[in-house]
Formats: sequence, structure tokens, C-alpha cells
Amino acid sequence: MSLFDWFADRRKLNSIGQKQQEREIAEGLWTKCESCGVLTYTKDLAANHMVCPECGHHGRIFSDERIQQLIDAGTWQALNRQLRPTDPLGFCDRKAYRDRLSDYQQKTQLNDAVQTGFGDLDGLPIALGVMDFRFMGGSMGSVVGETLTRLIEQGTAAERPVIIVCASGGARMQEGMLSLMQMAKISGALQRHRQAQLLYIPILTHPTTGGVTASFAMLGDIILAEPKATIGFAGRRVIEQTLRQKLPEDFQSAEDLLSHGFVDAIVPRPQLKGLLGQLIRLHHPSLKRTHHQVPQGQESDAVALEISGSNEPS
Repeated sequence: MSLFDWFADRRKLNSIGQKQQEREIAEGLWTKCESCGVLTYTKDLAANHMVCPECGHHGRIFSDERIQQLIDAGTWQALNRQLRPTDPLGFCDRKAYRDRLSDYQQKTQLNDAVQTGFGDLDGLPIALGVMDFRFMGGSMGSVVGETLTRLIEQGTAAERPVIIVCASGGARMQEGMLSLMQMAKISGALQRHRQAQLLYIPILTHPTTGGVTASFAMLGDIILAEPKATIGFAGRRVIEQTLRQKLPEDFQSAEDLLSHGFVDAIVPRPQLKGLLGQLIRLHHPSLKRTHHQVPQGQESDAVALEISGSNEPS
């Protein structure tokens, strides 16, 4: 056997050993941090709201997990689930917009890029909207705008604080001007909510950009953000090409916006629910704690997911 053949056999044996070792580790049992590379037991990571215990990196989560983390078990009542997007402009690029919508609906089991509803947060009744980045990058089309507008109006009528978790690439280009109109429509509903002396808190997560940033994401009475979240209007590359200069590394980060007064506080995800409860009590001291149960006959509209007492993703 030549020296070359010996090394080839050793490499083959090592490769087989690595594959056998990988098979012994159950799929999904461990999660590797995108930032520091540390492996964490997935259940422990879920219990910590998908925040790395080693470096504090906030892993991306979606609307179902957000609702589980913020809303008390058994109190979620979904609203506006009957709204579904269409293709008003007959938009077709590489693939027809109508086909894209169908693909994303099947993949995410959502009608569009937002879930809304009523629920209790630490026993306090709130109206909650949660954008979902899985659905076309959380882009805001007509249905997203209408869904959030109705949520705000329903929250105003019920005298509930409104909380919106923002995660979006901006207005949806496939709907053109109809998409841009949602910025003004949601802003108008928020103004009426404010005139009723009710609280509105947006939570800016990674990423919050474009028309969402230019409208309801920045209209809160108190604006909260998650650590390291990207928040801005135009993209970094567009700004650099326009200015013809290199931007700082932390440009458009939550920390940068906090230092310039655009954000009121950066809140780690595990602390978010507790802080929101404190803010609601400070601004609405007369708001009573409830033990809300979904009325009989509304179970079909009540929950898109089972909310358990744990923080494990469904």
C-alpha cells in the first residue's frame, strides 16, 4: 500500500466516523448560535425565548412564538382572520404574484404577513398585532394594512392598549400605490386611538425597515426595540451609494437609534412581557386585571395555535 492510499483510507474512515457521530445526535436536539457558534439544548433555548445564553444573540422567531411569549395562556382571541390578499394589479415578475401568495400561505399557514387579536398580558387586556417575516419578508400590502387598521380601531372601541410587534422589509411592491396607502390609513387609526387617550407601543424587531418604519413603527407613545435589531428606511447599500461614503458598522442598529433618540428603550426578549405589563399599569392605572375566557361559539375564531403555559415553540 502506498503512502497516498494509506492517507486516503484514513480520511475515509474519519468521514464515516463523523457521519455515525452525527446520526447519534437527534435532529433538532441542539441549536447552534448564529453569532458565537455555541451549541445550546434547543428546549433550554426555547425556554429563554430563543436568546443565546452565552452571547445574548436574539434568534429570529415568528408570530406564533411571539403570541405565546406575550399573551397569557388561554386568553388569545384571533381577529380579522377572514381577510385574504388578492392580486389587484395583476402583477407578474418572474412568477405571478397570485402564485407567490398561494405558496407562502401553504408554507406559513397564514393568510398574510400579520396576526392580530385580543388577549391578556400579565392579566391586562390588550390588542396585539404581530408581523411575520416568513410571509414575503413581512411586507405590508393592502391586507396587512387593513388588518392592523381594524385591530387599532377594535382596540380603541374596547378601550385597550395596542401593541404591534414590527418585523418587515417595508411596503409590498407587488401592490404599488395600494400598498403605500396603508401607511396613511394605519397612521390615521393611531391618531384616533391617541385622541381617545389610549396607549400604543410598537416593538421594533429585526428587521424593521421601509414604509413600516416610516409610519406606525415610529408613532408609538413609547418605542421599544430588541437588541441588535436593524431599523431604518432605505437600505444600507442604497445610502452608501448615494452618499458615496462608508457608513459606521452600527448604523441602523437599535443601539444607534437609541443614542439618537429614535428609540426609547432596548429590551431583551425575556424581559419584554414584564416591562410591557409595567408600562400598561403606569399609563392605565384604572385598567383592571382580567381572567378572560373566549366566549362560547367563538372557539373557531379563537386561536390559530394552542397556547400552552410553556415557552416551547409549537
